[in-house]
Amino acid sequence: MQLSKTEEQLMQHLWKLEKAFMKDLLDIYPEPKPATTTIATLLKRMIGKGFVDYKTHGKSREYFPLVKKEDYFSKHVNGLIKTFFNDSASQFASFFTRKTDLTTEELEALKKIIDTEIKNR
Repeated sequence: MQLSKTEEQLMQHLWKLEKAFMKDLLDIYPEPKPATTTIATLLKRMIGKGFVDYKTHGKSREYFPLVKKEDYFSKHVNGLIKTFFNDSASQFASFFTRKTDLTTEELEALKKIIDTEIKNR
């Protein structure tokens, strides 16, 4: 299941805060802030999709993510590789390293990460 752009934006805030009441979520948004009803609607949809849950404290709800940011991002990247790069991670890596504005230092850092991963396997 996937989140809409606005749901994803709210989820980013929730991942950052780890748990939050409605007021906390509204406070983290820049001006102009969305309406409380908008955030409530997004949360309701995200609960229905299984991304968010809440604990009740009196009349207030404390929301928290059920899906880890890393898991969500990993699923997206794997879908991207499958859809646009013929399910080939090497095609993706080739595109990523050639078509982005990575510095030599960033490429060297990526090389070290890959070398370490190869060594660990």
